[in-house]
Amino acid sequence: MTPENIPTPCYLVYEDRLRKNLNLIKRVKEEAGVNIIMAFKANALWRTFDIVKEYCTDFTASSLNELRLGNETLGGEAHSYCPAYTEATIDEFVDRSSHITFNSLDQFSRFGRRAIEAGVSPGLRVNPQCSVIETDIYNPALPGSRFGVTADRLGSQLPDGLEGLHFHALCESTSYDLEKVLTAFEQQFGQYLPQVKWVNMGGGHLMTREGYDTDHLISLLRSFRSRYPWLQVILEPGSAFTWRTGDLITSVVDVVENQGIHTAIIDASFACHMPDCLEMPYTPTISEAIEATDRGPFACRIGGNSCLSGDFMGFWSFDRKLKEGDRLTFEDMNHYTTVKTTMFNGLQHPAIAICRADGNVEWLRRFTFEDYKSRMS
Repeated sequence: MTPENIPTPCYLVYEDRLRKNLNLIKRVKEEAGVNIIMAFKANALWRTFDIVKEYCTDFTASSLNELRLGNETLGGEAHSYCPAYTEATIDEFVDRSSHITFNSLDQFSRFGRRAIEAGVSPGLRVNPQCSVIETDIYNPALPGSRFGVTADRLGSQLPDGLEGLHFHALCESTSYDLEKVLTAFEQQFGQYLPQVKWVNMGGGHLMTREGYDTDHLISLLRSFRSRYPWLQVILEPGSAFTWRTGDLITSVVDVVENQGIHTAIIDASFACHMPDCLEMPYTPTISEAIEATDRGPFACRIGGNSCLSGDFMGFWSFDRKLKEGDRLTFEDMNHYTTVKTTMFNGLQHPAIAICRADGNVEWLRRFTFEDYKSRMS
């Protein structure tokens, strides 16, 4: 089976693209002298982790499910962060983690001793209040944010037992955005750095995006380490690991026209299978389209096959009129897509496959009615 004849709908991951990203991340890690770990919130396709493990086994998790999956499939250091631990979850978090970050001073006061006694390195999430993200829904540094402790809440000394500080203020950002946040972090929290062993700079470092200045990132991290040579520096990107490593391949199942607007209905759904397109929102690239525009004689909206009225996007321009059976490839649908999908409306979940470096395609998972039924009860 090849990408050209794979049944649709299907998420198709490309091994060669994944390895390209992993090689770049490995280079940054080695040249900057930092630890770069994988964030499960962006990608949890564990059947591809046989490849990831060749480059990285450490990971970060924000739930017990992510944590257990990392323990079982990657097996390296387990860095946990959750906005709020509870009596029902804390003991398993501690049992399965090597590092654990608390979101508030109250959380550390309640549960920090358990981590310390278990030999788990505890940290505190701090908020440098530096906004570099334009989309509010993804901005953890908005005024009134529920994430992290601001400097005015801390005295001259950190609570006894804390070993790390963690900040996260980026989202698919540049090294120059990190530079701004890092400046704010040092200005507000630099006095506490002699009291800790590690600093986690969170995620959002999109170092695998074309045009990202990786040399600047390496220089920035080296400079930080030279100022604080006793600190272990950790980055935990999500998207960077799987950026542009997979597509969603679909087929047109009908074309309808109303009030002069043509809409091609596909065998997938924006609401169910590409939710960030509606949530963020952003317009994905379709390989077969000329451009995303309503100009041209063959401009068309694309509609999902659910009953949600808003399950459509558009327009895209094509070099001919779309018809039933045409294949449409939505690019870059691996990170933050497969982890967010739903079975709303009972729509069949797209299969997941991997295109190996030799061009052969292998199924990773195909979904059935039982998958839908088991989620409901």
